[in-house]
Order: sequence, then structure tokens, then C-alpha cells
Amino acid sequence: QKLLAESGGGSVQTGGSLRLSCAIDPAVYLNNCVGWLRQAPGKEREAVAAVSTGAGTTYVRDSVKGRFTISQENAKNTVYLQMNSLKPDDTAMYYCAAVGNYCVGRAWEFAREYNYWGQGTQVTVSS
Repeated sequence: QKLLAESGGGSVQTGGSLRLSCAIDPAVYLNNCVGWLRQAPGKEREAVAAVSTGAGTTYVRDSVKGRFTISQENAKNTVYLQMNSLKPDDTAMYYCAAVGNYCVGRAWEFAREYNYWGQGTQVTVSS
């Protein structure tokens, strides 16, 4: 049984939008730091956004602020990543992951802090 399962990836043109969904096992969802991370070929995995599901506090990487929004839907144990004004540089495999505790400081920014991972969903933005 998957603890985190992403969906919603696909191919879009520059300027397009996508909404990624991460369905999370209830035992993992509650009071956790859930992040969206991405990895492009040849690059390190980087976190783009996170939410502390208990408090609802959100964090967004500066480079995508104004374009990406993270949100949660408690009734569905789901975290979303709304991505607008997509650029070719946003092309990557996107992963949903959970730390196992609430978000603390800047820990959400580091892939090594996440202990539970989904399988990833591919996002491709063409020019």
C-alpha cells in the first residue's frame, strides 16, 4: 500500500498550468510536513513547496513564488501543488514526500529531511 501517491502530471506548453495531487495515507497525513520536490535530469532534487498539515502553514521556494501554490484538503487527506505560468525549466519529475513530523524552520527545503516518498509524476513543459 502506497503511503503517498501523486497524480496530475503531464505535458503542457510554456505558460500553461497543471495541478498535482498527492493522496496521503491518513496515518501519514496528520500533523506532518508534506512537501513537493522535483528532480530534473542531471540536477539535484529540490523542494519547491511544503505545508505543515496540522497548522496549515505553507512554504514556497523563492524561485517559484507567485507561480506555484501548495494547499491541502483535509477531508481527502490530499495536498495539491497548483503550478501556473509554467516554463521549460519546470520540467522535472515531481515527488510528494513527508517528513514524519511538522515543518521546522527551513528543514522542508532539504530532500534528506523527508522519510516517506511517492513514486513521482512527470511534468514536461515545452517551449
